[in-house]
Amino acid sequence: MPSGPQPGAGASPAAPVTVATLRPGQDVVAVLACTRKDRLMTRTGSPYLALELRDATGTIAGRVFRDADVLGGRFERGDLVRVAGRVERFRDELQIDVRAIARAEGADADPARFLPVAYRDLDELDGFLESIAGEVRDPQLAALLEALLGDADLRAAWRRAPCSRNGHHAYLGGLLEHTVAVATLALETCQLHPRLDQNLLVTAAIVHDLGKTREFTYGAEIGLTDEGRLLGHVELGLRLLHERGEGLIDDARRVALAHCVLTHHGPDQAPGRRFGSAEAIALYRLNAVDAAVKGAIEHGIAPAAAINP
Repeated sequence: MPSGPQPGAGASPAAPVTVATLRPGQDVVAVLACTRKDRLMTRTGSPYLALELRDATGTIAGRVFRDADVLGGRFERGDLVRVAGRVERFRDELQIDVRAIARAEGADADPARFLPVAYRDLDELDGFLESIAGEVRDPQLAALLEALLGDADLRAAWRRAPCSRNGHHAYLGGLLEHTVAVATLALETCQLHPRLDQNLLVTAAIVHDLGKTREFTYGAEIGLTDEGRLLGHVELGLRLLHERGEGLIDDARRVALAHCVLTHHGPDQAPGRRFGSAEAIALYRLNAVDAAVKGAIEHGIAPAAAINP
């Protein structure tokens, strides 16, 4: 544990505050997101920290002049931090003169308080996902989905993850929303084209972005895990399916499902660089439809080359 005074030590708990309600002269103890951290020097040669702190209501500068290097070792840019200090006005702008600051822990470090979240109800989306999974009648693929949906930790990650950091569904819960949308489109497509293998296509639609449950980190911003940055969600998804499908599905189903996942952004990553099934083509197109439409709604119409599902 770090030595020295901690935010809020020796003081009674302060009422929750927001950036938008801060006023000059106000003492503040709050959990905020640190989106900038620069070590600078004063005119006299002493180090200080220039911070940018924010919550859902706004952004405020922070300055650490006392024990800057000691306090600076207790958090990093991108962390959620517990801050204690006093609000001051400097050059017509508010800032916090920070007395104590450290990385927030436990319930205080819930990124949902600081990051954008899905508008749709996640419990409702969870119910839709389970209902669509129930349309898979193949015993082996149904067993795979049951194992995935029955994993509490994976399910929680599925609910939390976004689809991207800056593109479509770039908010907590975005992965679940996108998964339900693509799986719904897959089910409807199978009604229009009954020769499609509904069991394979619907299963592939449900699991195509499963690797995104391991791709992101959550703090002041949505970041990337090391494996997300180095491997990407397609490879991570294939590994998850291999782990969870061991002993549940035979080689033929495993290969067919893996091919759909591998090519859901197009055939470039597939051996021979071509689609191997109608189901793979369908998943590619359905995934692109939901990503492009959602992206256009959220960010406006973009050139086709800029659309990244």
